[in-house]
Amino acid sequence: MSGKTKTFTLIFLAFFVLFAGMSLFIVEETERAIVLRLGTIIIDPETKEAGVLMPGLRAKLPLIDSVRLFDKRIQSLDISSSRIPTQEKKELIVDLYAKWRIQDFSKFYNTTGGNTKRTEQLLQEKIVDGLRGEFGRRKLNDVVSQDRNSVMEKIRSDANKAAKTLGVEVVDARIVRIDLPKEVSESVFNLMRTERQRVASEHRAQGHSRAEAIRADADAKVIVIGAQAESLANQVRGEGDATASKTYADIYGKDPEFYSFYRSLEAYRETFKGNNDMLVIKPDDAFFKYFRRNNAQASQAVTQAANNKS
Repeated sequence: MSGKTKTFTLIFLAFFVLFAGMSLFIVEETERAIVLRLGTIIIDPETKEAGVLMPGLRAKLPLIDSVRLFDKRIQSLDISSSRIPTQEKKELIVDLYAKWRIQDFSKFYNTTGGNTKRTEQLLQEKIVDGLRGEFGRRKLNDVVSQDRNSVMEKIRSDANKAAKTLGVEVVDARIVRIDLPKEVSESVFNLMRTERQRVASEHRAQGHSRAEAIRADADAKVIVIGAQAESLANQVRGEGDATASKTYADIYGKDPEFYSFYRSLEAYRETFKGNNDMLVIKPDDAFFKYFRRNNAQASQAVTQAANNKS
C-alpha cells in the first residue's frame, strides 16, 4: 500500500469517527430525549406528535439536529421558611417539600425551555400560593391538627393541575414543619393558655354544680327516709304502748291489789337505784304504804297476790 493510500485511509477513518460521533448518541435508562432540527422538535409523521426517544443508541443528523436529554426520575423540591398567614392573621413559618417528575417532555421543553431551575421556581410559586389560600381559610388549631393532611391533599391536587401546563406532574407534597415566629409565639401561647384555663374553669363549675345537685338530692332523700322511719317508729311505738296499756288494764282488772303492789315495787326500784339516793317526804305519805304494813299483813298480801296471779 502506497503512502497516499494510507493517508487517504486515515483521513477516511478520522472522518468516519467524527461523523459517527456527531451522529450517534446514547440515551440512558434514567433519561428521555427529544431531537431538535434547526431548533424545532421533530414530529413523528405517524403519530403527529413530538418524538420522544427511549433508552438506547440513537442517531441524528450532524450539524442540523441537536439533542436535549431530560431526567425522567422523580425530583425533590424543598420549600423552606415560607411565612403563611392563617384566618386569624397569625403568621406561621412553614417548611414543606414536593416530589415532581416530567410527564410530557415536549411540553416541558416548549414551556420551560428544559430549565429545571425555572420549573422548580414556578412549582414553588404554585404550591405556596395554594398553601396561602388554604391556610387563610382555616384557624391556627385547624392547621396544626390532623386537618393539615386534607390541606396538603388539596394543595397537591391544585398544584398538579397547574403543573400539567408545564408538562410535569406533582407526585406528592408534604408539610415538614410548622412553627410560629418568635415575635408572636409568646402571645399565641398565652392565648392558648388562657383558652385552656377558661375551659378548665368551665368544667370545674359544671362539676361543682352537679356535685351540689347530687348533694341536695341525697339530703332530700335522707330527710324523706328519716321522716318515713320516724313515722314507722311512732306507729310501732304506739302499737307497743297500746299493747302494754291493754296488758296493764287486763292485770288491773284481774287483781287490782297485786297490780298496785307491783307498780309500787317498780317505783321503789327506780327511786332507789343509787347508793346515795335521798327522798324527803312525809312518813305517812302514800308512797310508803307497803312499808307501813306489819309483816303478817305484808306476807298475807303477797301470798294472796301470788295465788290470784296463778
